[in-house]
Amino acid sequence: MITMTDAINPQNKLRGIGIINRAKIFIGIIAAVPMALGLPAKALDVQVIPKNPQLGDTISVVIEADDQEKTSNPTVTVGEKTYPAFEISPRKYRSFIPTTPLEKSGVRKVTVTGEGAQDRNLAVYVRDRKFPVQRITLPPGKAGVGATAYELKRVKELKALQTPEKYWNGIFLTPNAGRTSTRYGVRRYYNGKFANDYYHRGQDYAGAAGSSVVTPAAGRVALVGTVSQGFRVHGNVVGIDHGQGVISIFMHLSRINVKEGDFVKAGQKIGAVGSTGASTGPHLHWGLYVNGLSVDPIPWKSQQID
Repeated sequence: MITMTDAINPQNKLRGIGIINRAKIFIGIIAAVPMALGLPAKALDVQVIPKNPQLGDTISVVIEADDQEKTSNPTVTVGEKTYPAFEISPRKYRSFIPTTPLEKSGVRKVTVTGEGAQDRNLAVYVRDRKFPVQRITLPPGKAGVGATAYELKRVKELKALQTPEKYWNGIFLTPNAGRTSTRYGVRRYYNGKFANDYYHRGQDYAGAAGSSVVTPAAGRVALVGTVSQGFRVHGNVVGIDHGQGVISIFMHLSRINVKEGDFVKAGQKIGAVGSTGASTGPHLHWGLYVNGLSVDPIPWKSQQID
């Protein structure tokens, strides 16, 4: 409608139309922004287990996405290290953060990143833990024995595995019936010399020579090594890939009952206790590695880690 003022001054009418058009354009721009940027960032629900971890623990970061669409797996970053997250159920993921006795206690800044989701930043406090010191005297011929290049290469490859499949289910079993002789995390002197940057990377069982060694959880046999192949430190050894960055290694065996590529069930016999390699007597060394680092296996025997 043209008012009397508009009739007197037609420019007013044109100016009014221009204002209306500019308003429509402005509203259109606002409406288009969400379409241009996409839907609002997805929310990530993050849970940290255990709630009060200590050095040597495996920290489990469980991530749930609120969207229905299949997206790439999120990642978890602590400092300069990034750990993969694996899907454990629809839209639910889990990532492991290993901790060791060589680290300092205190706050870990954890960032969870997901495709199309807003980053989640968490502060996880890791408690200190005191580890005992042990003095070991190796007999002549075994003192100062060094690993071969082949041995180091094969074991390094084993510990680096991050198979997407999850093979284990439930709590881990005890691999040998013998009493515990040396616990995880012990610091050591070897023949009077302190081993810098060393800690006992596993749990030792003082099983009788020839007693059965069973796998604590299902997995694929990824390493079989023998003294004759150059495994001078590990001795006769079996490595099992439990999947998703979780690895078991069994050292100093007298006998091996499996071969590489075999799939083993929890509780299945894989060998027998011995004293091969750098060993002072018959015992089983069970090491548990998560994303390449040695963690305390005992919590895995007392609580189910999905």
